[in-house]
Amino acid sequence: MKNSSNLNCNKKSWFGFVFCFILWFLLLCFVCSASFSGNNNNNRLTFIANYANSFIFQDSTSHSISENEENRVADSKDGVKQVENTTQLVSKHVLDSCSGRYIYVHDLPSRFNTDILKNCSSLIKWFDICKYISNMGLGPRAADFHGIFQNNISWFETNQFLLEVIFHNRMNNYKCLTNNSSLASIIYVPFYAGLDIGRYLWGFNTSIRDSAPIELAKWVSEKPEWKSMGGRDHFFVVGRVTWDFRRQTDNDSDWGNKLMSLPESKNMTILIIESFSQAETNRDFAIPYPTYFHPSSDDEVFQWQNKLRKLKRQYLFSFAGAPRPNNEHSIRSQIIKQCLDSGKKCKFLNCASGENKCDNPTYVIEIFQRSKFCLQPSGDSSTRRSTFDSILAGCIPVFFDSRSAYQQYIWHLPKNYSKYSVFIPEDEIKDGKVNIGETLSRISEEEVAEMREEIVKLIPRIIYANPMSRLETLEDAFDIAIEGVLERVEKIRKEMEGGKSTEF
Repeated sequence: MKNSSNLNCNKKSWFGFVFCFILWFLLLCFVCSASFSGNNNNNRLTFIANYANSFIFQDSTSHSISENEENRVADSKDGVKQVENTTQLVSKHVLDSCSGRYIYVHDLPSRFNTDILKNCSSLIKWFDICKYISNMGLGPRAADFHGIFQNNISWFETNQFLLEVIFHNRMNNYKCLTNNSSLASIIYVPFYAGLDIGRYLWGFNTSIRDSAPIELAKWVSEKPEWKSMGGRDHFFVVGRVTWDFRRQTDNDSDWGNKLMSLPESKNMTILIIESFSQAETNRDFAIPYPTYFHPSSDDEVFQWQNKLRKLKRQYLFSFAGAPRPNNEHSIRSQIIKQCLDSGKKCKFLNCASGENKCDNPTYVIEIFQRSKFCLQPSGDSSTRRSTFDSILAGCIPVFFDSRSAYQQYIWHLPKNYSKYSVFIPEDEIKDGKVNIGETLSRISEEEVAEMREEIVKLIPRIIYANPMSRLETLEDAFDIAIEGVLERVEKIRKEMEGGKSTEF
């Protein structure tokens, strides 16, 4: 019995040995055949190389590629060596999830960004912005007096003028950064243009206001990265409205600087909180104002969305703002009057009286959470940060000027604006032809529910995630802006290769 068992084991061992030998022999024949059959069989070697290298390149962490890691294949008389180098290069591009998405960040002299923050008390004439620079530009953590936030870990007192700092810090955590500019699809210029001009808007001559933009344009255009596309693959972010950078003359009495009139700026893509006109310039693109919510995970976003879906809203509409008595074109006085005349249907948060509660996220989000509709008239310019606060709170925005959103945030908001908002022409408010309360009351509960759901779904697209983390499956406002720049530059690149003029 024992001898029989040993015999069976020996047979199995021999069978296994013979099987392994045959498999080894077939694999050897395959490799040898691929090596000597010329270029037509490169694909087989590439497949083997890709499979072997997949364990190296499938990495979810940040890709930072240096020049030494991406040597191009040189001409070689050794056919086998040529094939090996080619397959390694192809395998990297096939498996590299960052291919076509790499960003190179210019290492600007600190006077163009971080040095500006050192004298933070002078950045805005009307108030001290220093406390808002904390937490990588998100500001101090928001106090949740009334328990309106899902959790207050990801809620901050974010100032609308600090988008440049927030974006810069988000970029530092972008997963496809590269130190090799030749690999980059786009090039980021971290110039704090809005914070720079904010220091000099009142009481300074044009030479001082234009100083940093002119120096920056000279610095960037002299870099080797500028030459390949004449700066058309470069972009920067601006945390103020476009009118602060479009001065047409050199008269000291004229407003702003001439950043956007410089030849170098005209070749770059500009991401800004309020653009001039997409149709007319085709180079500055509006992206959302920063809101108070900066989540660190997808779950935080989902929890907030679910909370909004369950809320009972006691007000038909609300308005958070102040009148503009010196602006004859403003309809804010009429809107405030209609709100006050509507009694319990409308809630008015006065941003002009005493303690300004409009700078406190607790009061703003609480009122918007309790409202079905939030009025968004123009203020000092066409757009408002309040638009994005209302979306964040699940409140349907009511616009009176198409330039307040529809002509602006083309990458972030739906083209079919009736799905997420209500439009009432401001002329009808001025002429007293429309009663806001009656107009909104005629919208059925079913339509309101559909619009609110659309608003809730938009939330990931209009928030900026915490720069210290990264969302997993959701795309935030930063991600969508980057996608927009990548697509735009790729289109320009193809047009240039085809000989088409790209003058803006």
